[in-house]
Amino acid sequence: MMISVLIPTYRRSQDLARCLVALQQQARPADEVLVVVRDSDTETWQLLAELDPHALPIRTVKVGVPGVVAAMNAGVDVAKGEIIAITDDDAAPHADWLERIEAHYLADEKVGGVGGRDRMHYGTQLVEGQSHVVGRLQWFGRAIGNHHLGVGNAREVDILKGVNSSYRRSAIAHIRFDERMRGTGAQVHHELMLCLTLKRAGWKLIYDPQIVVDHYLGQRFDEDRRNQFNAIAFSNMTYNETLSLLEHLSPIRRTAFAIWAVLVGTRDAWGLVQLLRFLPSQRKLAWQKWLASMHGRWQAWLTWSNGDRSSEVWAQHL
Repeated sequence: MMISVLIPTYRRSQDLARCLVALQQQARPADEVLVVVRDSDTETWQLLAELDPHALPIRTVKVGVPGVVAAMNAGVDVAKGEIIAITDDDAAPHADWLERIEAHYLADEKVGGVGGRDRMHYGTQLVEGQSHVVGRLQWFGRAIGNHHLGVGNAREVDILKGVNSSYRRSAIAHIRFDERMRGTGAQVHHELMLCLTLKRAGWKLIYDPQIVVDHYLGQRFDEDRRNQFNAIAFSNMTYNETLSLLEHLSPIRRTAFAIWAVLVGTRDAWGLVQLLRFLPSQRKLAWQKWLASMHGRWQAWLTWSNGDRSSEVWAQHL
């Protein structure tokens, strides 16, 4: 199968250089490497101009719109591969990354997506831990990630993580990453909408802990600065998750999700219980996080209730 590797990048040229070196070392080489670069990113354009043109089959794709969704769609639109493998510029895939990904598609024609573990590095520290529960969506709408902690055998999941994911081209031929996702950079949870759309259409999503990338958590240049609270980023993250779930849950599950989201929530999308839990220690910050979460939930509800059902349109084409 022909494999296209897709890398969206922005102002992280050193990270990108490490990623490209890792791709040069693949046991199963990529047939093409698509590097999607913002038109204003002079740092990255300079790096690409200095690369050995024979080291990798690189094609550059220029975008003028900020955000990973626009970059992903621009790359998918021109990709030639039967498999589109996706990683971040701050990740370094292991040498058997593409080989293991391809094996799953060859083994089962119903597999629409394959992903794996991202070993997360905070500076010089590697995040340790193990989890057998990875990429699951509970019946009431709580999404469980843990992709960086997965152990065990390859298995079907509900959600793949963008930094270590791939899709069969025929499965996403009529689907785009949802351009309603909010944010000007990472647009957290952008992959959730796509994965749930594929599951509804009957495709299998496989998570294999043996498919590994090292994820070095590079600097972000948008409102979302990872571990630094920003009300806009917090609200955007909650909006993206909520809109995805409202579109794909059944009416009963959607009602349960709404009740749970408002009353309980999670560390990343606060409900009332989370507010009361952290109010004694975080005080004013706790109120800010709760308000940002509620704002994101409400904005997503307005978008969904206004009748924009892009996922239903996609499903009709599958």
